[in-house]
Amino acid sequence: MNETYTAVAAFAQTWGLIYFMILFGVVLAYALWPKNREKFDEAAKIPFRED
Repeated sequence: MNETYTAVAAFAQTWGLIYFMILFGVVLAYALWPKNREKFDEAAKIPFRED
């Protein structure tokens, strides 16, 4: 049983890290994509608008 747990833990750690690195890259690319700049700039100004 200990060997099975070790194998599953190693698999989860390796592929989990790869998964989250890819996910981080996708989110970063979305946030920095030039087409989205205007939308994010407008959203950043929301707290400063007067009602």
